[in-house]
Order: sequence, then structure tokens, then C-alpha cells
Amino acid sequence: MRKLLCALGAVLILGACSEGKQAQFNAIDITGADYAKGFALTDHNGQPRTLADFKGKVVAMFFGYTQCPDVCPTTMTEMVAVKQALSTGGGNAGDKLQVLFVTVDPERDTPAIMKNYMAAFDPAFLALYASSPEQLAALAKDYKVYYKKVEGKAPGSYTMDHSAGLYLYDTQGRLRLYARYGSSVESLTADIRQLLK
Repeated sequence: MRKLLCALGAVLILGACSEGKQAQFNAIDITGADYAKGFALTDHNGQPRTLADFKGKVVAMFFGYTQCPDVCPTTMTEMVAVKQALSTGGGNAGDKLQVLFVTVDPERDTPAIMKNYMAAFDPAFLALYASSPEQLAALAKDYKVYYKKVEGKAPGSYTMDHSAGLYLYDTQGRLRLYARYGSSVESLTADIRQLLK
């Protein structure tokens, strides 16, 4: 009887451990963070957007600008590859990924320019902009995003220094992961597959 009780106790302990096991992600798990919980922006088609608009999809949100020479186009190209990888082998998992590109350069990034920029990668990707410099500053503060205008050598020319990571939300609109710039397509795809489960 004592052996039976010990065995039963071991099974219950092991069962409790396996039930509490959490998913292992490649990106930084920020589930439960008290920032970056939502936004109210306008997309490149002039439509007001909030995080709730994308319920049922995994949202990948990136801050950048269209004249960025390297980081932004590289990230968007990687997200195209992630979307294609999600759809490999049939199914429509790629359609359950929504990429959002928030401009930190509204001075130059007009809706028309952003629409063309997104179309160069994937027409389903959306570019978003704040209604004012103050709204952008408040959003950046909430998302812990850095951006700064850097004057160029020629009069009137400039670039933008900015953070270069992706925020990933699950299908319920909950902030879950932060992927650093340079994360591989394979690791991002694996993380997004887990968020879609």
C-alpha cells in the first residue's frame, strides 16, 4: 500500500510539472509586460487602426522609416520570408500573420509613399502613422522605442536613428515576444507557429 501511495504521489507531481510547462521561444518572452498594450494609429489607406482590428492574427509590429538604407528593408524582407515559410506545406498560416510598420519619420513618410513601400514587400503589410509628433513621442515612450533625427551633410538631408526590434502579439492581442534585429527567419517562423497554436 505504501509503495502504491508513493508511486501515485510521484505521478501527481510529474503531472503537475508537465501541466505547468511553458512554451520555449527563440525571441525574448515578455508575456505580461505592462507596456506596449495597444495603439490608435492611421494606416496608409487612411483607415484608423487599433490592435483589436487584428484579433485572430499574430501581429508583428516594427518601428522604422521608408528611407532607411538597411535595417528596415532587411526586416521587411525577412517578414516576407516568414510569411512564406508559414504557408509552406499548404494551409493558410501565412495569412494569419499581420505585419505592421510604424513610421518614425512622418515628415517624409506620406501615406502614398508608405503604401508603395509596403507593396514592394507584401500588399497585406500595413504602414501606420501617428496623427502628430506628440502622439508619436507618446507611442514611442509606451513601446520603449528610441528614435532620433540625425542631420545629414547636405542642407535639409537627414536620417533617423531608431530601435530595430519586432513586437509580437498573439491571436488574442496580448503582447508576448520581443525579437531583436537579426533574428533568423527560422526562429521567427517557429515562434509565430507557437503563437498561432
